Amino acid sequence: MSDMLRQIEPVIPALRRYARALVRNRAAADDLVQDCLERAVRHWQQRRDDGNPRPWLFAILHNLAVNQFRRAATRGKHVTIDEAGEHEIGQQAAQEQKLIYQDVLGKLAKLPDEQRAVLLLIAVEDLSYAEAANVLNIPIGTVMSRLSRARERLQQELDRPADIPSSNVVQLRSSP
Repeated sequence: MSDMLRQIEPVIPALRRYARALVRNRAAADDLVQDCLERAVRHWQQRRDDGNPRPWLFAILHNLAVNQFRRAATRGKHVTIDEAGEHEIGQQAAQEQKLIYQDVLGKLAKLPDEQRAVLLLIAVEDLSYAEAANVLNIPIGTVMSRLSRARERLQQELDRPADIPSSNVVQLRSSP
């Protein structure tokens, strides 16, 4: 046991330096070195080279770090609640964004075909006015006026509440 400690102890500062360079976090690096040393002690008799254990220890540390990186990539980064900011804890519900997206698509579908085509080509497909005019085979002035009308009408549609209540919504009456 004393022979093992005599060989491992001088390597510990180098292991810590290497671990800190790999994980860029002092506490995580110390944990990594601790795991490395535990594994080295547990498997001391299984090492192949009876000479210098330094390369063997670095190999253990490196393999542990790679495994840790792989786990972190699949699980995501672990953040304690004290270190977490509001943006890491609370997130907007994705359902609301999907409903807004569906609402915009529905209201976009209500636009006349020529206005919808111009709006999609310029706002979504990022074509210039001239390119949109070539695609639609119309003058640039017509593209600009249709786009203006499409934007105005879409904004009016988005500002207006839903005209017809959904079929799965029950209208309640107040009791007399």
